Amino acid sequence: MKKPAPAKKAPVSALVVKEGEEAWTKAELKEVLDELRGQHVHSTGIVAAQETELSGLLRDAGDGAGQDQADMGATSFERDHELTVLNNERDKIAQIDRALARIDDGTYGVCESCGNAIGKMRLMAFPRATLCMTCKQREERR
Repeated sequence: MKKPAPAKKAPVSALVVKEGEEAWTKAELKEVLDELRGQHVHSTGIVAAQETELSGLLRDAGDGAGQDQADMGATSFERDHELTVLNNERDKIAQIDRALARIDDGTYGVCESCGNAIGKMRLMAFPRATLCMTCKQREERR
């Protein structure tokens, strides 16, 4: 069986930058890619651990027989916390995957709301960013 051809990656020079910023260098893009990949590995590990922990909490939940209200409340709180952490990490993995796909297709650095450049410095500080500062601030005020 023939392997599919690798996806064509956009050249580094094709990535969007704000007016007045220098074009992305290979070293800068490598730094962002390394950061994204490292975050992906970290978050994947957390998801695996949280799923195991949550599975244990759900399995041990039983019918509550023999547990007082405080024990059941603590177990419920712990389960809710584990679910929140798990969902946050899954969201982070989805954001990382989207950022990597946008790098591959050459749309990395374009604000998903207004279509303007996000800015290289913002992306280097927060590689998963999908909004420029103006749109992000507008979103947070809502």
